[in-house]
Amino acid sequence: MSAARSKKKHNTDDYLRMYRQMVRIRAFEDNANQLYLSAKMPGLTHMYSGQEAVAVGICEALTPEDKITSTHRGHGHCVAKGANFREMFCELLGKEEGYCRGKGGSMHIADQANGNLGANAIVGGSMGIATGSALSAKRLGTNHVTVCFFGDGATAQGLWYEVMNMAALWKLPVIYACENNGYSEYTKTDEIAAGSLTARAEAFGIESFRVDGQDVLAVNQLAQRLVERCRKGEGPFFIELETYRYHGHHVGDINRDYYRSRDEEAEWKKVRDPISNFGNWLIDQKIMTADELVAIDKEIVSDAEAAVKYALEAKYPDVREVDMHVYAETAAWGETQ
Repeated sequence: MSAARSKKKHNTDDYLRMYRQMVRIRAFEDNANQLYLSAKMPGLTHMYSGQEAVAVGICEALTPEDKITSTHRGHGHCVAKGANFREMFCELLGKEEGYCRGKGGSMHIADQANGNLGANAIVGGSMGIATGSALSAKRLGTNHVTVCFFGDGATAQGLWYEVMNMAALWKLPVIYACENNGYSEYTKTDEIAAGSLTARAEAFGIESFRVDGQDVLAVNQLAQRLVERCRKGEGPFFIELETYRYHGHHVGDINRDYYRSRDEEAEWKKVRDPISNFGNWLIDQKIMTADELVAIDKEIVSDAEAAVKYALEAKYPDVREVDMHVYAETAAWGETQ
């Protein structure tokens, strides 16, 4: 990370918050993985470890009122947008105190209070939701911005092209953030995506950018500029963020040597890790000491472990809730509103 990037209007609290948020995501994922491996969590989950700088760099540029949509690999987005450990772990374990009262699970967490419109297990499924959110903001004049997170594999979905066309025509305040982690499930991205991803958005007249998704400051600087431009009516925008997932496609994807090497994974963890690199930058810039960072890490790991313990002991929802929140409450046919 270059020292020049520190000239952006950040202070020590900003840097500390970004570091803490990335560590919080990593700690959450480490515990979520253990809950699955110990058969305490139902269903599958998809680890976000390695991609923390993307979620934190972008969400730190947003207000609580700004919106995001997430993916099946969405824990990092949830935490970066303000979610709490307790409610997150309760949701993973199907408990009543979860963000969706235990009904959403790992891939359908929504946190409306923090502007998180929800994760989505359908690949590219939130693209229409994000674009609709941006249309609503423009029509209502709220000045809110929506960020749509999705992976490189989702660029194969036809919905993306439909909504980009709409967003470009109507100049909607939406940022399409593509987390290119190099693999679409078990296949290299360059084996499933012809041409450049940025060129696809540019074909609609959408200004596009490519950034190192492992560099939280680079991501944040770009996000801040684009968010402000969206507020001025200059959207939409597209960002391709080069990043990497440390785990397999999902928690059960353990023997993955057939599609990527362990040497490749080790190299990314050693050289490109977003947390350790940012921590080293903080030390080099004399913003924090190594001991202070270690203390932060230990505190967050302890918080995560306490939240897991709480969630394991929390109540399940009453069985009578099984058909709650399935349909919206509306007046009966023929009744006046």
